[in-house]
Amino acid sequence: MARVPVAAPARVRPLTPLRRTRPSVRLPELTSRPHPWARALGMTLVVLVGAWLGLLIVGNVRAPVGPMDTTMALRPSLSGGTRINVSPLGVLTLDSHVAPVRLDVNVDQLDPVRSQALVDHPERLAGLQDEVTRDVERGTLDLAVRSCVAVVAGATALGLAVYRRPRRALAAGGLALTLLAASGATAYATWNPKSVLEPRFSGLLSSAPSLVGNARSIVTEFDVYQNELARLVRNVTKLYDVTSTLPAYRPDPTTIRVLHVSDIHLNPASWKIVASLVQEYKVDVIVDSGDTMDHGMAAENGFLDPVADLGVPYVWVRGNHDSLVTQRYLERMRNVRVLDDGRAETVAGLRFAGIGDPQFTPDRSAQRGGDAAERLAGDRLAASLRDQRAAGTPVDVAVAHEPSAARWTDGEVPLVLAGHLHREQTEVMRHGTRLRVEGSTGGSGLRAVEGRYPDPIEASILYFDRDSRRLQAWDEIRLGGLGQTTAEVSRHLAQDALQQRLRPGRPDATPVPSASTTPSGTGSPTGP
Repeated sequence: MARVPVAAPARVRPLTPLRRTRPSVRLPELTSRPHPWARALGMTLVVLVGAWLGLLIVGNVRAPVGPMDTTMALRPSLSGGTRINVSPLGVLTLDSHVAPVRLDVNVDQLDPVRSQALVDHPERLAGLQDEVTRDVERGTLDLAVRSCVAVVAGATALGLAVYRRPRRALAAGGLALTLLAASGATAYATWNPKSVLEPRFSGLLSSAPSLVGNARSIVTEFDVYQNELARLVRNVTKLYDVTSTLPAYRPDPTTIRVLHVSDIHLNPASWKIVASLVQEYKVDVIVDSGDTMDHGMAAENGFLDPVADLGVPYVWVRGNHDSLVTQRYLERMRNVRVLDDGRAETVAGLRFAGIGDPQFTPDRSAQRGGDAAERLAGDRLAASLRDQRAAGTPVDVAVAHEPSAARWTDGEVPLVLAGHLHREQTEVMRHGTRLRVEGSTGGSGLRAVEGRYPDPIEASILYFDRDSRRLQAWDEIRLGGLGQTTAEVSRHLAQDALQQRLRPGRPDATPVPSASTTPSGTGSPTGP
């Protein structure tokens, strides 16, 4: 019987369970994306901090400037400018530009070889100007290149550490470079080469005259920046010369130097400061615009005895804290010139006229009719100035204690000095007269401790041209008050005063100024 072939059973595949298709649902992210403003703020912080770190670490350049070795660096700043650190003598600050970066120059040391070469060959000083200019240009160029590398490297490195993404790190470096370029363009657009003529010095007061230098005739010259920069380098070189002591200040023979003090208020330390300024600046005459005393009593007169030993003429007007007893005591001193009732005298080549304060308020009380009394005093002084001009002896400087009285001399004299306010201020009034109000050379006396911070001790050195007898420049000197030791000297120019020509005079009848010309913000006439 034949076998019937039987087919092999088919291979059974295991059944796979059917997959249910679920609708796609977008799950919420565990961390939300930062807001665009937050990302921009974060990038800005990375750029600024990184650029600052780069400048701080690798942004310094050592550059020789004439006979000196210096270190130049750019630092973030809100106001810009240039800061020259002449350690340990002090710091010079120049308003050279307005930008978010400041140029810091540290004078490290004086190169003995180059300085000795200048001593051995004085004729090389004539070429020091060009040498200094080239050195500064070369140093600033090197600083610019190094600063670009520093800000890019700092911002890129910090961006890589924060974001861990090369693209964002490179973006941070690019933004830092753009920021530095914009700052450089701003500095270039606002560059003021004449800033070296008006430096601010902070440091040892004895070094200020030599470091800041003389005030000379101010003319607009093309190369004024190079000239003054070379002079500054020469002064610093002399100060750093270890083979000699501090250089003696040699005043320009074409200038008359006037020390203006005011509101000493029985501070015995003031006489030592005044004597020091007379010696350091070779002062020709001192002008005191009053309030030397506090109560004007005879018992206080002994406080005035150091005036006789100052060695220079002392021009004085009475303040509202000074009495006639005080005035008579000073009149007996040989070097004192008391000006009152419009009296005029020529002292040290300048013609002065002044008037004492008509009020005597040692208790700081407000007298009825005080404003009218000050107006009458100002009118009396203005009339005296007109009489002096008519007699052919025009007055160069008028002096009054109260600024409200001093304002009535506007148009009658080139310069009027005052005090009373215990703060320095300067303005050119409507008819061309410059009003200089001195601060308190006594630091407000015993009242220095009334406020939260002690009042500073303030005085000024005024430079007059000996031929024209007009104000050229002045140095505002500010010393720390009670318990402080800071010193700051700021140079200011009076170019407009040299060019101004005063009116020939007012009309025959003395007019009463309008409200716009009466004192504003001067406080009570018997306040300080």
